[in-house]
Amino acid sequence: MPNNTSYSLPKDSKAWQQAVDSIASLLPEGTNLQDFDALQSLPIFALIVVLPTHVSSIDIHQYVQSWVDEQPNWHLVTVAEDADANFVDVEIADVDTTQPFAKRSFVDVQVFRYLLVPVTDILMHPGKKTAAAHIIDDQLTTRLRHDLTEAYKNTQSAAVSDHLDVVDCHILSVGHMLRTHKLACFDMDSTLIEQEVIIELAKTAGIGEQVETITEAAMRGEMDFDESFAQRVALLEGIPTSVLDEICSRLTLSTGALATISALKALGYHTVLVSGGFTYFARYIAEQLGIDEVHANPLDIEEGEVTGHIQLPIINGAKKAAIVTHTAERLGIAMSQVVCIGDGANDLPMMALADLGVAFNAKPIVQARADAAVNVTGLEGVLYALGYPAFVRSNERSLENRKI
Repeated sequence: MPNNTSYSLPKDSKAWQQAVDSIASLLPEGTNLQDFDALQSLPIFALIVVLPTHVSSIDIHQYVQSWVDEQPNWHLVTVAEDADANFVDVEIADVDTTQPFAKRSFVDVQVFRYLLVPVTDILMHPGKKTAAAHIIDDQLTTRLRHDLTEAYKNTQSAAVSDHLDVVDCHILSVGHMLRTHKLACFDMDSTLIEQEVIIELAKTAGIGEQVETITEAAMRGEMDFDESFAQRVALLEGIPTSVLDEICSRLTLSTGALATISALKALGYHTVLVSGGFTYFARYIAEQLGIDEVHANPLDIEEGEVTGHIQLPIINGAKKAAIVTHTAERLGIAMSQVVCIGDGANDLPMMALADLGVAFNAKPIVQARADAAVNVTGLEGVLYALGYPAFVRSNERSLENRKI
């Protein structure tokens, strides 16, 4: 059996606020540094670079600083951890290398956190925010991705795909970093777990290719979700309930899923699984992860077999968004304190309502419309998009504190 290792994350850290305080003189006169909505409207950006340790071949600090040195219109602040922050310990299972298909609990990374702020009146204006973000993406992060990819390819003996993702670069409004988030809502299929459950059901019934074709079209936004759902469920008619537990046993958690939920719970988040899949499987996964509540579609069963009929209302994209809104209202949590994570087109409505919408290994349409896209880590990349530093072993942090 694998052992657990204790890792630390800062809770109630003022690291981002301290970085903002340091650039007060560059902000428009009268800017309230505690008014997160006002700061959100300005072109003040959090730049978060997440680099797996096995990829590192470029000095990221020097690379980013060099770009800023060439840009007289921009000022750079490196976000240092708040020395007075409280830390929470998160118990995470080590990899069990004795088991077949053993996976890492999460991906080892370096996380580099910066503030980028314009120093000219022309750019320091709410109306220039989108243009300023494009400048950073076009001139800095796109070039960084390219250079890291080329450097990584040069270290590999085998051929590497031209579409390889080697780094995640998040360009986010600083307000996302300053707000205290309290509610995290996750899609299930291809997000918390690696599979699409309905495809696993279809494979068992011998109709896998038909269902997968419909599912992929729906996830790309090419087909109405309700229509695609009804078509897929109809194809499942006659599957005996005896296979449902077998399918549960085949489901695998996404890398980082358990670490992410454990960390969010330790940080005080309420966690929700909201899925267009089936309650039978969603409850099983939520139990494995310790998620607080579950919303999914019931699987209609009669006389020990799936009927192929749907039960209304279907949890589609609009219903997911409504569930998130209702859950936040019920808990007394503002939508500015909500984070939503998913991979498919039916996740976009809830992601659009949240303060931060994160795409995880998502379809292109979802990555393009999300606030942040996680591709090079496990699900724990969501924590980095929220502004947290990389996991540190608790014993290593204790040693650092003694040195100080």
